[in-house]
Amino acid sequence: MKDADCVQFLQWALPQLGMRWPGFRKVRRQVCKRVERRMRHLALEDVTAYRDYLGVHAGEWSELDELCRISISRFYRDRGVFDLLRDKVLPLLAAAALDRGGDVVRAWSAGCASGEEPYTLTAIWEIGVKPQYPNINLQVMATDADPHLLERAQRGCYRDSSLKDFPPAWRTDVFSELGEQYCVRDRFRTAIEFVQQDIRREQPAGSFDMILCRHLVFTYFDRERQEDCLKRMLARLRPSGMLVIGKQEEFFPAS
Repeated sequence: MKDADCVQFLQWALPQLGMRWPGFRKVRRQVCKRVERRMRHLALEDVTAYRDYLGVHAGEWSELDELCRISISRFYRDRGVFDLLRDKVLPLLAAAALDRGGDVVRAWSAGCASGEEPYTLTAIWEIGVKPQYPNINLQVMATDADPHLLERAQRGCYRDSSLKDFPPAWRTDVFSELGEQYCVRDRFRTAIEFVQQDIRREQPAGSFDMILCRHLVFTYFDRERQEDCLKRMLARLRPSGMLVIGKQEEFFPAS
């Protein structure tokens, strides 16, 4: 399938899925390859035939929705963000927990993909924050719509390429080597609960001191779904809590 044909198709299909084309511009090749494989599976000749197929098979839209899930992830993605969380944000949240007589900071990693973000969060907590607040514990709820990515997250084993931004001095503390993979040690696993949820339809119960929603809602969703997700996320956030979005993201970007 030619790139121009795929672009035209995505510009037509994404709005019908509640998504925005600009968010997919740089990652379209990942989606185009999946769409092409799906067309071959259905024995469809070209993207025009796939559009016609969608027109008469309503259930195919759910299949296409899954093909449009972007799974780019790595440890310590956007170093400045995690440095700020370690040095400023998490200590403030720990202090706030102490002030209200609590002993837990709750965080939600929305769209956690294969787990790199929540594991990075437990690493910076255990190594960078816990020594200052030994009586405060971190609990992380990590959600994603893709069950296959969550299986990888629960295994917690990664290739070296996923760790390229991770602080080298922490590697041996956080990971054990298993063949060509690096597996997260138990110390950094126990605080995380992985749950399959589609943020468009459901969110975890309870309130959170911090919600990380990066490279998901405010990149790929259209304005209506952004507004809906933001409203429900803010309802889950404590009054003194923090909402963390992607470094390059903004609320309600133009379509």
